[in-house]
Amino acid sequence: MGNNFKVKNEMNDIKKHIRTVPDFPIKGIQFRDITSLLENTKAFNKALIEMTAHCMMFNANKMIGIESRGFIFGSPIARDMEIPFYLARKPGKLPNETVSRSYKLEYGEAELHIQKNSKLTGYDKIVIIDDLIATGGTALACADLVREEFFVPKENIMILAVIDLPDLGGSSVIRDNGYHVESLVEFEGE
Repeated sequence: MGNNFKVKNEMNDIKKHIRTVPDFPIKGIQFRDITSLLENTKAFNKALIEMTAHCMMFNANKMIGIESRGFIFGSPIARDMEIPFYLARKPGKLPNETVSRSYKLEYGEAELHIQKNSKLTGYDKIVIIDDLIATGGTALACADLVREEFFVPKENIMILAVIDLPDLGGSSVIRDNGYHVESLVEFEGE
């Protein structure tokens, strides 16, 4: 019980450093602002340490960051683990030929691109990292892109985020599609 209590306290410490901004970007949305976490060096470092632990337990040997907040968390973790870091970006942002996947947003569609020359294989254990899981569309699109274009089996892909909004069902959708998913904190019905 002692270790479990310590972990819960540490996660609550991270959660208390994530600011909620009501009615942003539109009325009725409770925006989870990670800038307040990034501004606190101890809380940010704690989040990175916990995320690194998830990556190590998964035996990750490659990481993909989803534009743009996934870059913030993924880059230092990949550096610390000494594993390659790949970018999943919006259209027109990568210099080499890309593979892409479209996905639905609440008010339209978006698209993620990964460079075709990325050295991802079916033998890799890949962590896809972002700041938040809401409906799961972005993370699922990235995972499906990696699976379909680079032949990485579902069991070798984990989605990792700082925040999960379980009321929106994204983590469940990701799990139901056969991928691993982890997060540090949840905001339910808040």
